[in-house]
Amino acid sequence: MILVTGGTGLVGAHLLLHLVENEDSIRAIYRQTAAIEKTKSLFLLYQKEHLFSKIDWVQADINDVCSLLTAFKNVKYVYHCAGLISYDPNDEDLLRKVNIEGTANIVNFCIEFQIKKLFHVSSIATLGSFTSNETQVTEEAEWNSESPHSDYAISKFGAEMEIWRGQQEGLDIVIVNPGVILGPGFWNQGSGLFFSSIKKGFPFYTKGSTGFVGVTDVVKIMIQLMNSNITGERFTLVAENLTFKNVIFKIAENLGAKKPQVEAKPWMTAVGWRLDWLVNVIFRTKRKLSKYGANSLHSTDYISNEKIKNTLNFEFQNINDVIKEVISLQK
Repeated sequence: MILVTGGTGLVGAHLLLHLVENEDSIRAIYRQTAAIEKTKSLFLLYQKEHLFSKIDWVQADINDVCSLLTAFKNVKYVYHCAGLISYDPNDEDLLRKVNIEGTANIVNFCIEFQIKKLFHVSSIATLGSFTSNETQVTEEAEWNSESPHSDYAISKFGAEMEIWRGQQEGLDIVIVNPGVILGPGFWNQGSGLFFSSIKKGFPFYTKGSTGFVGVTDVVKIMIQLMNSNITGERFTLVAENLTFKNVIFKIAENLGAKKPQVEAKPWMTAVGWRLDWLVNVIFRTKRKLSKYGANSLHSTDYISNEKIKNTLNFEFQNINDVIKEVISLQK
């Protein structure tokens, strides 16, 4: 039996879509019944709704130990995709609760149930920075606790520490650190907001850059690594390092939407996060832009993908083709 946490999110739902085609015993956990509909809609999008019934859905929460007892029954392999993504500073405690404590619970259950392999989906947010003698960020870059980090990055780094603890206690583990993941089916959350916002006429872009990757490549790599003898390793998953301007303009072109006309300079995003903070204080609205988030829009780190390419002889789909595929499926 294979257990997938986070099966109602972008990565977990696509992972389930690929797993059920080749595996007979797949279990996924969910917190609310309505969330399952998002995954079911993805199966419909790919015209594979006949496979959806193969999934054994169990109501559980990674922060509810009692509910995990049922979820882990007869499980041999675990893909841990569940996690909270938020850049709102007000969510600091919740991020730690879900991403660190929740992952610790998963690790503890994997040890207790003698799971053969635990696969963890992390983020490039946990990677260190390259030194003055380097030109790219690799898996070996060391986390610098003195550098500024978002609460999200800190929580995902803490989650990784729990995974490494599991390895020290005898678990076979693998970690992947994807860049910004683009994929169909989830336009109202996460990276899907790139598409929905641009379609509505989002006016701004920046010239900062980061690593991007298609969700299909991410899950293909996950399955290959899970089925391999590889353990105790982590891999950055990035197809291309691109500027936000490049990606936003490509999305606009393929949507037939108007390209953003205004470059958001650093001083503009600096004003923006302060105004966002002020609105939050006065009206108690959800934060949309933090200080760290504003700065990251202008960052230009280059992230290497050489390790995974050499390990699996893997060729990534280029991001322009990913964008075209996402839009064609959503239409």
